Amino acid sequence: MVSGQLKGDGDLQVLALAELDLARPGELTFIGSPKYAHKWEGSKASAALISKGIELEPGEGRALIFVDNADLALVKVLHAYAPPTPKPSKGVHPSALIAKTAVIGEGCRIGPNCVVGERARIGAGTILHPGVVVYDDAVVGADCELWAGVVIRDRCTLGDRCILHSGVVIGADGFGFRADTSGPRPRIIKVPQIGVVRIGNDCEIGANSTIDRAKFDATIIGDHCKLDNLVQIGHNCVLGNMVVISGCVGVAGSTTIGDGTLIGGKAMIKDHLHIGRGCSIAGAAAVINDMPDGEEWAGYPAGPLKEKFRQEMALRKLPDLMKQVKKYIKDL
Repeated sequence: MVSGQLKGDGDLQVLALAELDLARPGELTFIGSPKYAHKWEGSKASAALISKGIELEPGEGRALIFVDNADLALVKVLHAYAPPTPKPSKGVHPSALIAKTAVIGEGCRIGPNCVVGERARIGAGTILHPGVVVYDDAVVGADCELWAGVVIRDRCTLGDRCILHSGVVIGADGFGFRADTSGPRPRIIKVPQIGVVRIGNDCEIGANSTIDRAKFDATIIGDHCKLDNLVQIGHNCVLGNMVVISGCVGVAGSTTIGDGTLIGGKAMIKDHLHIGRGCSIAGAAAVINDMPDGEEWAGYPAGPLKEKFRQEMALRKLPDLMKQVKKYIKDL
């Protein structure tokens, strides 16, 4: 299955998968980095996937399977061991409301209480779990899976092979308001959001994440983007391909994020910025300036990682330095 090289007992039976520290006899674990190799001796696992280049002996009655990349090999094994997930039956559940002008592709599974609006299109093989709402003129590609409670607003489009977890909302109004002080009483005026959201192929969006429609044109999410739970993408943002965003991240409107950028959890990104390609943004960072290609930033406000580390070390020394200054002044 993983095209590995066996070292040790090849007759072992693997019944389940587990982490290195928690594994029991009969279970398979994995070792992807040399820094975890020392835990193998104390682990009760019967076997492990291990990345080539890590020097380790299996021990009596145990086995190691050497592969190019233990993490990627584990993905194949997880697919083999994964229990089946619940799916609606093929076809349309009797309680679903499907507009007469909607187009439903071959082999779709549309669960209870789903709603598909006028002229909406659902691609072949797509699964809508209970309570999914696809508004008028929206498009969902082929072989997608939309879990319970997902909402795709009007005119928004979703590519092929996308996974949207429960509570995702695509195409809610962008946060656009302006103060109007021209009349006798000041008020806040809502700015119409007449654009859409366009999401590429092979994207996955975590539970309760939201992607707002654009004021004009489109908020765009590129191919192979992966968004964790509780991520907010503001109106008119543009994400390139293979952007990965961890949980609780907020990206304000009209910001562009380049291909392959990684964003840690709880990071905050200001509006109207350009984040370059291949960047890394640390968790809880607050990005308020444009970020060049390939840089690593951290901190509040965010800046180059090495520079922020130097500043942090200096701050840690500040109390002792203040004591020395006070002593120096007192001795004058």
